[in-house]
Amino acid sequence: QHHLKKLEGRRLDFDYKKKRQGKIPDEELRQAMEKFEESKEVAETSMHNLLETDIEQVSQLSALVDAQLDYHRQAVQILDELAEKLKHRMREASSRPKREYKPKPRETYDFGDTDQSNGGFSCNPTPKVSASASFRSDKPSRASVRSIPPLDQPCCKALYDFEPENDGELGFKEGDIITLTNQIDENWYEGMIHGQSGFFPLNYVEVLVPLPQ
Repeated sequence: QHHLKKLEGRRLDFDYKKKRQGKIPDEELRQAMEKFEESKEVAETSMHNLLETDIEQVSQLSALVDAQLDYHRQAVQILDELAEKLKHRMREASSRPKREYKPKPRETYDFGDTDQSNGGFSCNPTPKVSASASFRSDKPSRASVRSIPPLDQPCCKALYDFEPENDGELGFKEGDIITLTNQIDENWYEGMIHGQSGFFPLNYVEVLVPLPQ
């Protein structure tokens, strides 16, 4: 901008003196023309440099935009892969059986003996034994004998009766021997008994032969 103003001023001075040619010394006119040509050359050089610099800046800006595009493309690819993995996890979780917490049966206490020396009650816990379990312990049924798998394969023994409440769960009675086929997680096993397979809670059984690691 400075060079353009200087060029404009010298052009006006040169035009003025050129119109008065013959009335002013030729040397003065020649000097005005040289100054005008000098300013014109400086202005053209500055304009050229400005255009060259502008091209370089645009080139650098273009490279920056390309780098940003590449970065965001990679980010989109990573997010797409992550979203697909999360959807897969959701499908797996929705296909699993519903897991409800079932506490262990409470132990019963015998409060009938009041002849203690301190006049208190006896608090010795006595496990609650069902009549069916007692019958099986005295005389095992044929069905339970047939259900006992060889102990050279993963299996467990039922500690309590388990009644299935959801599709895919495996029911059994106390004392049954269940063949283990898989451990779903820290709370559920998958197994077979009487030709049926399904899921059951880990805290209802005692492992006799563990699953291979």
